[in-house]
Amino acid sequence: MNLGISATEFVSQAKEGAISVEEFVAQTLERIKKTDEKIHAFITVDSQNALEKAKAIDKKIKSKEKTGICFGMPISIKDNICTAGLKTTCASKMLENFVAPYDATVTARLKSEDAIIVGKVNLDEFAMGSTTEFSYFGATKNPWNAEYVPGGSSGGSGASVAALECLASLGSDTGGSVRSPASFCSVVGLKPTYGLISRYGLVSYANSIEQVGPVAKTVEDVAFLLNIISGHDTHDNTTANNAHVDYTKDLKSGISGKKIGIISQMIGDGIDKDVASATTSAVSKLQDLGAECIPISLDAVEHSVAAYYTIASAEASSNLSRYDNLRYGFDFSTEGYEFKAFVSKARSHFGPEVTRRMLLGAFVLSAGYYGKYYLKAQKVRTMIKAQLDEAFKKVDYLISPTMPILPFKIGEKIDDPLKLYLTDINTVTANLSGIPAISVPFSMSSSGLPIGIQLFANSFKEKELLQAAHALQETTTLPEMSQ
Repeated sequence: MNLGISATEFVSQAKEGAISVEEFVAQTLERIKKTDEKIHAFITVDSQNALEKAKAIDKKIKSKEKTGICFGMPISIKDNICTAGLKTTCASKMLENFVAPYDATVTARLKSEDAIIVGKVNLDEFAMGSTTEFSYFGATKNPWNAEYVPGGSSGGSGASVAALECLASLGSDTGGSVRSPASFCSVVGLKPTYGLISRYGLVSYANSIEQVGPVAKTVEDVAFLLNIISGHDTHDNTTANNAHVDYTKDLKSGISGKKIGIISQMIGDGIDKDVASATTSAVSKLQDLGAECIPISLDAVEHSVAAYYTIASAEASSNLSRYDNLRYGFDFSTEGYEFKAFVSKARSHFGPEVTRRMLLGAFVLSAGYYGKYYLKAQKVRTMIKAQLDEAFKKVDYLISPTMPILPFKIGEKIDDPLKLYLTDINTVTANLSGIPAISVPFSMSSSGLPIGIQLFANSFKEKELLQAAHALQETTTLPEMSQ
């Protein structure tokens, strides 16, 4: 059985009875068992429930009962998105045994359409990181070369899809956390418009900029998933009450006559030569399809990383203050501690990156520094949005490399936070402004490592963005992961 088929191909075959859902899920679980020793994408695998649900769905299909549109599609979920009855650890010691009492809205919507959740996948602790090395449960590795990082923080999502351990995944994107692993693992990852998808049940890191996003093999798969998980949610007041859009309709409309802005600040100093070459090639292919590509300058991008880490860390310091090991946490006796000492000792079990960001966040919000750092960061955020608004008066889309560099070796940058933060230069703009952005796998470097290209559109223009991404996807043929 071909585990390398796309999610939409699976749906088509399962619907017609051409494949057995139980057999496909069983082989997927066997693939996880075989492959994950090397990749370590999963924290929890829910084999028994997955197989039971697959059997039930097969019965529904054979008896022609009404079946959800996923038809038993095996999906992984990032381990900071709540799943009732399954652990939601956030890859942290602080939540290593936490079992969510409810489903996140996105989880519930997938389940209602008969998607099968095969397990929860690894991430940087509390989604803070760009490599999936900062996990209490150990690093995830890149399926194309296990010596390299898969990107982060949704590295488990990107790696599990690329390694054929599931057909699709849900991740979260706070500063590029879906698009980075999509680029590094050669899959498609979408960061939607802020408010398009409910955040109810997503463990909070930085509320004003984070979004749940789908990861899959193809743009069509992402559009299919977006139809299910997007839309207004009464549990999340930040969701937009916009009319339902069918993101799969007219997906092949093409981009003839469209204008695309090449963001100058995202292809300048520090970009890897293979990445620069791939970007030039992508622009050329889009022009061949009838698009007009012009340079666009967004000066505020140069300040985006500093602004992003100031705002995200400030919100994280507030959100993570709830983890005092009293309401939920790990086994740790209170004997011999007064309250403050107990909480301090418990919080010493946060990993180094979470600790760093919490301290940074508390600092920039403190008296005397709020105006100097946090307020300035918010002004940069406003400036970025204003410049994007002006850009979208001239062009339909913006383009850049997703990541300025190729995947790097595990351990190579872990001791230099500043270098790690700077790798987010091309992705954080979409989060600070709230606009949608997608990473499309485009080529392989001379060293055999994936390169992704990023496209941006204006707010709530996901339908048009997916059309452009599909057009770009169709211009290239990439190697397939061996089974």
